[in-house]
Amino acid sequence: MTGLGIAQAVPPLAARATAIGGSPVREILAVTARPEVINFAGGLPAPELFDTEGIAAAFRDVFAHEPERALQYSTTEGEPVLRAALGERTTARGLPTDADDILVTTGSQQALSLLATALVEPGDTVLVESPCYLAALQAFAFAGARVVAVPGDGGGIDPDALEELVTRERPKLLYTVPTFQNPTGRTMAAERRAAVASVAARCGVWIVEDDPYGELRFEGERVPWIASYDGAQDRTVLLGSFSKVMAPGLRLGWLRAPAALLRACAVAKQAADLHTPTVNQLAAARYLADRDLDAHVARVAGVYRERRDAMLAGIADALPAGSTWTRPEGGMFLWARLPESYDTTALLRGVVEQGVAYVPGAPFYAGEPDPATLRLCFVTQTPDEIGEGLKRLAKGLR
Repeated sequence: MTGLGIAQAVPPLAARATAIGGSPVREILAVTARPEVINFAGGLPAPELFDTEGIAAAFRDVFAHEPERALQYSTTEGEPVLRAALGERTTARGLPTDADDILVTTGSQQALSLLATALVEPGDTVLVESPCYLAALQAFAFAGARVVAVPGDGGGIDPDALEELVTRERPKLLYTVPTFQNPTGRTMAAERRAAVASVAARCGVWIVEDDPYGELRFEGERVPWIASYDGAQDRTVLLGSFSKVMAPGLRLGWLRAPAALLRACAVAKQAADLHTPTVNQLAAARYLADRDLDAHVARVAGVYRERRDAMLAGIADALPAGSTWTRPEGGMFLWARLPESYDTTALLRGVVEQGVAYVPGAPFYAGEPDPATLRLCFVTQTPDEIGEGLKRLAKGLR
């Protein structure tokens, strides 16, 4: 006869699961979910601008004409009809692309995870912007990367500093959001993109070019993707997403990569989720065939421009004297820096008590954080709500 005895503790969680914290943005959103809070913290597109009828019609058409296919397993690389449509859109924007160059992902966030799996060994160095998209920092940290920030300025990455770091650190990749960056809203100029491409070619490094916001331009001329510059074609991975231009709930993104890396990402995706939901892919392809996505995006960008202008009109009165801020030409975010004595993390609780919220800037830094910075999202409130939110912000910061 045997007894159960004393139960032993289960094995511990993986070190990375305890070492990597959750997203401060997600945690702030949970705290500020009260309807009376004017929330400048989120990075969510405006839901009232979704083309709900057009998307619903696309789903209805899919279920009317090919329900069995829509509900069946699909290929890991993605539905051919959607990959072909994405290739055509990318080609039309100046980067020749075939369907076979594209892997459909479950949001472009998954693309980051797949690339981290395919490229990064524990201890490898990954270079990022300063500040940097927060969830990219999480993805690379989970892969065990040593994440190093590249110095820059209001125009983005400093190419000379990049070359020095690449030469010294021998990184696997550089991650950048060169157009309407999250969190700063800044855009890297064409000359710098060419210089970054040149560094990658001379020094041997992958470039991961994330472009979730590039179609949301309010003013100025479109800047070509880094992937289109001489020297970068065989070493740049371009990430795209429908989250900001169609709907984030579809969870549809993609990566465009050289063949060997794309194949490695496909193998990693097989282990992660087999494939992105078939029905969502077919509905997106049907939407692209039947609707004018570019016209829809232009309407959305027009509304976002009004909201950006409302924030710019009131920001000077909302922030303390001596503050600075960006003037984005598109996208969703404005970045501000308060005087040295301010700590936006410490101030947030008092600001939320006034019924408004932002994201402190510190979590966006891979290196030494700047505690006086903050991110404001301007797309989910009307101009009147933005004006009221800025008044509350001024009161909270005082």
